[in-house]
Amino acid sequence: MAAELTDPTGLTALPLIERHRETLDKGLAAIRTREYWSPYPEHPKAYGDGETGKAAFDALLHSRFDLDQPGTDGWTGGEVSPYGIELGVEYPHPDADVLLPAMRAALPAWRDAGPETRAAVSLEILSRINARTNEFAHAVMHTSGQAFMMAFQAGGPHAQDRGLEAIAYAYAEQTRTPERAEWVKPQGKRDPLSLRKDFKAVPRGIALVIGCNTFPTWNGYPGFFASLATGNPVLVKPHPRAVLPLALTVKVAREVLAEADFDPNLVALAAEQPGEGLAKTLAVRPEIRVIDYTGSTAFGDWLEANARQAQVFTEKAGVNTVIIDSTDDYSGLLSNLAFSLSLYSGQMCTTPQNLLIPRDGIDTDAGHKMYDEVVADLAAAVGGLLGDDARANALLGALVNPDVKSRLEAAPSVGEVALASRAVPNPEFPDAVVRTPVIVKLDGAKPDDEAAYMTECFGPVSFAVAVDSPEAAVELLRRTVREKGAMTVGAYTTSPEVERLIEEACWDESAQLSLNLTGGVYVNQTAAFSDFHGSGGNPAANAALCDGAFVANRFRVIEVRRPSGTAS
Repeated sequence: MAAELTDPTGLTALPLIERHRETLDKGLAAIRTREYWSPYPEHPKAYGDGETGKAAFDALLHSRFDLDQPGTDGWTGGEVSPYGIELGVEYPHPDADVLLPAMRAALPAWRDAGPETRAAVSLEILSRINARTNEFAHAVMHTSGQAFMMAFQAGGPHAQDRGLEAIAYAYAEQTRTPERAEWVKPQGKRDPLSLRKDFKAVPRGIALVIGCNTFPTWNGYPGFFASLATGNPVLVKPHPRAVLPLALTVKVAREVLAEADFDPNLVALAAEQPGEGLAKTLAVRPEIRVIDYTGSTAFGDWLEANARQAQVFTEKAGVNTVIIDSTDDYSGLLSNLAFSLSLYSGQMCTTPQNLLIPRDGIDTDAGHKMYDEVVADLAAAVGGLLGDDARANALLGALVNPDVKSRLEAAPSVGEVALASRAVPNPEFPDAVVRTPVIVKLDGAKPDDEAAYMTECFGPVSFAVAVDSPEAAVELLRRTVREKGAMTVGAYTTSPEVERLIEEACWDESAQLSLNLTGGVYVNQTAAFSDFHGSGGNPAANAALCDGAFVANRFRVIEVRRPSGTAS
């Protein structure tokens, strides 16, 4: 029997499986074909009056965010928007000794519901979140510093796409094995051996999602929904600067679970006190059996080494590289790269950092361009893109925290500045820290420069690295990915031979490659159901969003066998 909920319109009561089966089937088809598909519109006009979402967000400010979850031993908060607004929201602080047993007690009924019902309930959660996209967009904007349109799209429908993608993969992997099989082994003249075998997808246990500051929903939803759809209760530990978007997610999930007659404690929030380090404490609890983490390499490495009782999925730091060898669309190359370097002030794990350019220059449709010319032209393209303050604010957003500002201000000291950063005033939010990117010239042949370009400098900082040849660029790319990792690699070349070298380097080092992007698709953007975010094969991440490997180890298949014809 499918779980039922009151339809949001109040007109009918529909079984969840019936309501969401078409969406699930289309998601399953999309992960097979890798074609474009999304059930969630990415334009604000599809979501009605934006003022309603803004009003809902405003109503949350300076209030207590009560989730009615067990084990609340106090309240915590303190989020300040990168745009200068104090959110003033207080969240429940958990007593893990009370909360975790309550979550564990909710597991058996959720496990026994089966993959289809879990997928349907998870899709209902996403549907409810989607209906509140405008509200979520403001929550993402004022915790991450993304400009509103990016917060709307990346924090809303694109994040929801990634959650749905994880649900589709989870369903596919859990149903790969049949629920029941009749096993008959012939024995010649003797009676055959006969068994009935039942198979159940059994969750590992409580899953911990450790949220990040920059993309709380986009990076949080894959692990959240992959674990929930495979039967695991999910404890969400947000980044202390970006609690609200994930707290809203938890609230919606708890409401849907309760209406579907499941224990709402299948999903809970763990907000931490200032300086508490709650993630480290929770991560090694024996009840935690799955961990999803996005953030620094240092803590990701610590989780992998110390949370030995859990299956740990990490996305850490990397040094993303673009090789510029040659192009038949020089203007398109410059405009595409300028946008990639500027979007969200470079505060994306996919933003290019190192631009490897032969010192003797590159062949283009506009003639041969020497290294210095390419760098100067790129600097001019970024400057032109961000010359208007209104447009700059819409692309850059605000710096998410003081550490990004410090790295930006320190970058000019490591080399020759080709493009200086400037402060951009934001009339609507005068306290916002908005900065344009800096481009620094470095020499790949100088050991002193290597310390800069072989380290991730998260934020609006790029290094134009002069190299001796395309072959030298490929070798530096190989070493960078192998030693430091990369979420993305880009390349521009008209040479089939160079293209093959770059492809082989990315195959060997497990890096996702974008070639010759000169239009409206950018190296730092990936599409759910089609693109893999990260590979899991280099130091930047041990998992890819999203593939079968990302969901399959969140559950195990347990078999019960008995003689055929006996009662179960």
